[in-house]
Amino acid sequence: MLSSLQSFLTTPLSDRLRSTPGEAETEVVRLFQTVAAHVPAYRSFLQEHNIDPASIQTFADFQTLPLTTKSSYLKRYSLAQLCRNGKLEACDMIAVSSGSTGQPSFFPRSLSDEFQIATRFEQIFHDSFQADQKRTLAIVCFALGTWVGGMFTASCCRHVASKGYPITVITPGNQKAEIFRVLEALAPEFEQVVLLGYPPFLKDVIDSGIAQGVPWQNYHIKWVSAGEVFSEAWRSLVGQRIGSTNINYDSASLYGTADAGVLGNETPLSICIRRWLADHPDAARELFGESRLPTLVQYDPLSRFFEVQDGTLLFSGDSGLPLIRYHIADNGGVLTYEQMIEFLAAQGFDPIQELQGDRGIHPLPFVYVFGRSAFTVSYFGANVYPENVSVGLEQSPICDWVTGKFVMQVKEDDDRNSIFSIVVELAPNVTASEEKQQAIAIAILQQLQRLNSEFANYVPQAYQLPQITLKTTGDPEYFPPGVKHRYTRPSNA
Repeated sequence: MLSSLQSFLTTPLSDRLRSTPGEAETEVVRLFQTVAAHVPAYRSFLQEHNIDPASIQTFADFQTLPLTTKSSYLKRYSLAQLCRNGKLEACDMIAVSSGSTGQPSFFPRSLSDEFQIATRFEQIFHDSFQADQKRTLAIVCFALGTWVGGMFTASCCRHVASKGYPITVITPGNQKAEIFRVLEALAPEFEQVVLLGYPPFLKDVIDSGIAQGVPWQNYHIKWVSAGEVFSEAWRSLVGQRIGSTNINYDSASLYGTADAGVLGNETPLSICIRRWLADHPDAARELFGESRLPTLVQYDPLSRFFEVQDGTLLFSGDSGLPLIRYHIADNGGVLTYEQMIEFLAAQGFDPIQELQGDRGIHPLPFVYVFGRSAFTVSYFGANVYPENVSVGLEQSPICDWVTGKFVMQVKEDDDRNSIFSIVVELAPNVTASEEKQQAIAIAILQQLQRLNSEFANYVPQAYQLPQITLKTTGDPEYFPPGVKHRYTRPSNA
């Protein structure tokens, strides 16, 4: 642990993000050997599959290993067996995540595990926010308590501060009144403020602040999010409301799981690329193979090693529960730095020239993440994604009427004709009207036709206009407070 701390504190960020060709493949084989030797659960898992760890010597050997999943691995063994040397007590903290199922899962952590994740935060604070040069107040707006996001984020931000960054951390959690009290009392003492939380909650804080007269522009707000895909129109909208001056450098999203912490993070380079792709949907479809824009982040292959199998992501990484070839059920893919830059060059776009700076430009590979296919609906054979609908709700003036939450499903009328239904949550103090319904339907249709070629070509024109239902904020049937939101429902549910 002391060596991990010393390495984190004394190694410059640029050195921690540097690797040589083939080093990641060698390192992941070494990780496998360590986990096979010291983690009882994985040793048993290999025995069940008749695998001798000594037979895995090369990266090609490594790629023959069976996948691990939550059901086939994590749920079959005790927490202690999943830890190094079978010692749960070697982990000094346990976090909880309920995920999409609502059933809590427990994830042990040790201090040394946090340092490699803290490097992801250091990337953001250094490369995007220049927090090495600016007095920065970091406000953790993730839920606190046992839940994985809040405590982990606070710890990593403090680790970055301990490296000499002038960062001060405060943890009001997801309590809006406390966040506003912190802002009023402390924000004027700092050169910039960073809000860290889930995207819908951060937008709610910002919108509520505007209603209360919070002078966001005076606080030089930056933000870090996690947990949900959002559109570039959404980023622009939030940026406009906080007075963002450099959209590529004022925000960053984290891609992570409760199982292994942060796997990758947005950089100024990845944001610049994603924003260009949002304006060029044909190029995005060619690059990613789907009619929706994924989360696009860069990752350190020495920290989290990604593979792709049948269009879904696998990763290997060391943590409180070390994982080898773990299948997280996220649809996505991997691109090398060279592949990305060459593709964009062929399209006539140079993101490095566009950024006109050296911060945030590292030759790290990219991973793109669509999320899970269960969160789509099929309509006349076209896959309709929540990401497509979100862009419609982010158009002006609609973005002033709604919270951004919605539920989509395919229903049938009395004649068994399919109807594309979208229930939309209105913003506080906004009343429903036929004019708003029609405007929202048209805006969503325009974005579906622009972004989703399947929808535009598969769905007959007479059936393309969605049926919009407007509900008040916190509607108990569709938008109950305090519950993880689901953007889809089964057909005719």
